[in-house]
Amino acid sequence: MAHSSTIFKASLQISDMDRNYYAEHLLTLARHPSETDERMMVRLLAFALHADEQLHFTKGLSTDEEPDLWQMSLTNEIELWIEVGLPDERRLRKACSRAKGVILYLYGGRGAGLWWQRNAEKLRRFSSLSVIELPEMACKEITGFVQRNMQLQCTIQDGEIWLTNGESTCSVTPLLRKAPIVEC
Repeated sequence: MAHSSTIFKASLQISDMDRNYYAEHLLTLARHPSETDERMMVRLLAFALHADEQLHFTKGLSTDEEPDLWQMSLTNEIELWIEVGLPDERRLRKACSRAKGVILYLYGGRGAGLWWQRNAEKLRRFSSLSVIELPEMACKEITGFVQRNMQLQCTIQDGEIWLTNGESTCSVTPLLRKAPIVEC
């Protein structure tokens, strides 16, 4: 018998001073049976960093044709494709051919560093790709915020992220591994 996804609700208040974006999002996250709490919280953090009314969680692990999050234009073009984890280079190549912008959030400590060492050279050619590594300790810490109903606040300033659940606060300093290539 197949297990169904576990549903989580999150009220996420975002104060992103880097983008002048201030909003509250009422989110429903479906955690696939094979997904960890850490991965789900990294998806939630990725949402906070790119929050927009058009940004949505997808079926994620349930399908190979969709990223973890995406932002679609009104004409149904993929403006932003966001992946979480350590995907195969072929998946990122496909994403870069389908979307205007692709962002990969690496996490997993030493495993993420090793993945980057193996793939960095192959990924340099993708002009629309950004790769951002999240620190292992911060990812473990935000996993402690997981509840079926979460009240979270996220503050972003000068590239630094603070996530709080009202009782604890976690600071996250992302490491930019690869920036998109901007053409003049």
